[in-house]
Amino acid sequence: MNAAQADAYLRRLGVQNPAWPTIDVLRELQLRHLQTVPFENLSIHLGEEIVLEEKRLLEKVVGARRGGFCYELNGAFGALLAALGYDVSLLAGRVYGEGGRLGIPFDHLALRVRTVDAGEWLADVGFGALSHGPLAMEEQGEQEDPGGAFRIAEAGPDAAGVRGGGRAGGGSGAPDLDLLRDGIPVYRLEVRPRALRDFAAGAWWHCTSPESHFVQSLVCSRLTQDGGRITLSGRQLKVTAPDGTRDTRELETDEEVLEVYRERFGIGLDRVPVVRGAARGGG
Repeated sequence: MNAAQADAYLRRLGVQNPAWPTIDVLRELQLRHLQTVPFENLSIHLGEEIVLEEKRLLEKVVGARRGGFCYELNGAFGALLAALGYDVSLLAGRVYGEGGRLGIPFDHLALRVRTVDAGEWLADVGFGALSHGPLAMEEQGEQEDPGGAFRIAEAGPDAAGVRGGGRAGGGSGAPDLDLLRDGIPVYRLEVRPRALRDFAAGAWWHCTSPESHFVQSLVCSRLTQDGGRITLSGRQLKVTAPDGTRDTRELETDEEVLEVYRERFGIGLDRVPVVRGAARGGG
């Protein structure tokens, strides 16, 4: 990412070009990203190709002023942070599902970010509703955030009895980490740095598998300025206040849907997305 691209990205977020890659700047960047760039899977249902290359991600997130899902949002955000002087590593995660089952390998992409003044942090702008700010990776206790009480802990054995990081086989790698919110596991992270292209298979699965919740449904969601959330799921519009109270209504016409995308998410579309996986059944 060159300086002009970084400046354009920062303008989209409404943030001045920072002097130093500090933790305070990282907190501001993550919060503004969550408020400005929607978490959305519209490309899957609009027939748009998702390509995990920095140039294509910037064209979508900055040039087209769109959002994306984890690989796109954290991929683009990681490139911005690196351009601003942060030491950034891409980490592969597996999301916990029903019954505590872990998702596929490369199920999620998150960021480990080292600042000049405060160590290493977990930054994530691509999970939808999660922490509003970065989480200290070296902190073993709970970390309070408007999104909940979070804790990063060494992961135990997986369903096959294998301990992350290769310990069960005598390996010397560092153990995997579990991110918990309010005591409930959210996702498991490998600590080995990855390249963006490593996530191509996971992105393909989420875009094509009938078992993927991204194939099964439409979502467009962002954090609001007051700490609440606005979400459009197909034609259902949900506005959640910071205290958790929710107003839900069904949009009746295509014009209403397109207006919400445009006015509430900054996304201009010429047609309403329709769930492509609905006929197959089958995130």
